[in-house]
Amino acid sequence: MFTSVDDVSARLAATGYLASPAVATTVFLADRLGKPLLVEGPAGVGKTELAKAVAEVAGARLVRLQCYEGVDESRALYEWNHAKQLLRISAGRDETWDETRTDIFSEEFLLTRPLLTAIRGDDPKVLLIDETDKADVEVEGLLLEVLSDFQVTVPELGTIAATRRPFVVLTSNASRELSEALRRRCLFLHIGFPDEELERRIVRLKVPDLDETLATSVVRVVGALRAMDLRKVPSVAETIDWARTLLALGADTLDETVVRDSLGVLLKHHDDVQKATAKLDLDAV
Repeated sequence: MFTSVDDVSARLAATGYLASPAVATTVFLADRLGKPLLVEGPAGVGKTELAKAVAEVAGARLVRLQCYEGVDESRALYEWNHAKQLLRISAGRDETWDETRTDIFSEEFLLTRPLLTAIRGDDPKVLLIDETDKADVEVEGLLLEVLSDFQVTVPELGTIAATRRPFVVLTSNASRELSEALRRRCLFLHIGFPDEELERRIVRLKVPDLDETLATSVVRVVGALRAMDLRKVPSVAETIDWARTLLALGADTLDETVVRDSLGVLLKHHDDVQKATAKLDLDAV
């Protein structure tokens, strides 16, 4: 999919994703080695967007499994279309059970979910397992089976193996520790907040109408907020939202009034807003 680390950087940048050297190198190695990529870091730093960008540059279909507490095999892997099976049984009253069973447990009645969808077919796919840390521990066992051999056993149909392996990205906000067994099967990448120069480039790319000087000020103010002891510091996504907000307000510079009135775009807790209002010194940034 990629010929070099520089190729990764250039092609991701063409989609609007500016990758650091560490990100580009790890993506290149995951592709070259055929290993799943586990991406950890704070919310809003571009973990999910990385998978979307890889899918775009590869011309691949993005298959997404959104994890949450309670997600199980039927939501992640497959389930049978029970309503359709019942209709088929009702329509074949004169058949023996063996005849009916062979029919209702066939491809026609199988509902594929993201994990099974990702390993079936010959078209290129990127499998995004998003917020893996929100899933129950039991789901990790299912992921281990799929990511180890890229095959799934459906008792009624047999083993379904991938003829073309997907590029796999697992994301985690580290709300709980993932198992060592799962980590061993992946290449690891931590995406933190970008340095000032990279974040300024990101803002300029995403909000091209924003003045260069104002973009620099935006990034510096966000950096000052991240240095405070806040419940939730601003993410890169919120930096971009704030830049768009300032553009919508017609702000040419950052003054205390503009910053105070728009802090709710960056900070999501009342005590954080109060702390930032009291401590933020615009002259210092």
